[in-house]
Amino acid sequence: MRSELLSPDGDDEERRIEDRDEQGLRPQSLDDFVGQEQLKSHLRVMLQAAKNRDHAMGHMLFAGPPGLGKTTLSAIIANELGAEIHITSGPALEKGGDLAAILTKLEDGDVLFIDEIHRLARPVEEVLYPAMEDFQLDLVLGKGPAARTMRLPVAQFTLVGATTRTGLITGPLRDRFDYPARLDYYEPDELASIVLRAAGILNVDIAPDGAAEIARRSRGTPRIANRLLRQVRDFAEVERDGKVTADVARDGLEFFGVDNRGLDKATRAILEALCSHFDGGPVGLKTLAIACSEPTETVEDVYEPYLIQQGLLMRTPQGRVATAAAWEHLGKTPPTTSPDKQIPPGLFD
Repeated sequence: MRSELLSPDGDDEERRIEDRDEQGLRPQSLDDFVGQEQLKSHLRVMLQAAKNRDHAMGHMLFAGPPGLGKTTLSAIIANELGAEIHITSGPALEKGGDLAAILTKLEDGDVLFIDEIHRLARPVEEVLYPAMEDFQLDLVLGKGPAARTMRLPVAQFTLVGATTRTGLITGPLRDRFDYPARLDYYEPDELASIVLRAAGILNVDIAPDGAAEIARRSRGTPRIANRLLRQVRDFAEVERDGKVTADVARDGLEFFGVDNRGLDKATRAILEALCSHFDGGPVGLKTLAIACSEPTETVEDVYEPYLIQQGLLMRTPQGRVATAAAWEHLGKTPPTTSPDKQIPPGLFD
């Protein structure tokens, strides 16, 4: 199985050059993929059905926070089908012709993976609709009164879309996927298994309690677990004897600024700004993002979900509010009347 990273001009250097360690840590089959058990069972059935019919698998949409394995699962699907995978992203496709150029390169059974599919331009979506439903391209030849349309057949392919923001996908596009799935955060024991597997690939001498300590601070995300493992490995080799035990992992993670709840410097900065500058809130998302020198999308999509999951932050109709647990975690004394006791939680600013 050979994968291709595609952009409209075939020169998307940023996607072509990925971290070699991260590529090597990606599982190549469903049996090696840890976690997401229900999703894996569904995929096994659909993969076997596609093989039995000798037909392209139905289109799939994977949704969920970054780092949970959406790209990895798309590559596994191609591997299991013995097909070729072509990888691109929504922002890279600016015109309908960009997508048409990619679709005409596909062969029967190929997998086309579009990351951040919610960022597709509307003209690109219009080209994608008949390609998904009928495996046809609707082309417009000429301009003005002499313009005419022509339908061009394309190979029967499987589209796998990935998104971190399902709500931004238009209804017509979302409805054309045969199987929409959401990836969940991982449990600590699942992350510990991932860390142990990655340690074996990277030749890291690690104890089970060391893997458990890394997993506990990985915020339920395999990508973060693998990154922390590499940091702890470096710390163990330089500052210790090379073996990653629980104590070494704890010291290494503290050295790199990851606290006992898995919060790094950037994530803690949000809580610090909320508590120190705004007395725990409520404060609007844009104001909070400016105070932390972060884009609003990064705060909302990357940092807030874990803070809310851990009970450290709430979204209310008036704005973001730090909970009593956030004050305690930062070692600060909350106001006499904590904001999270005054305002009922809400969905948006």
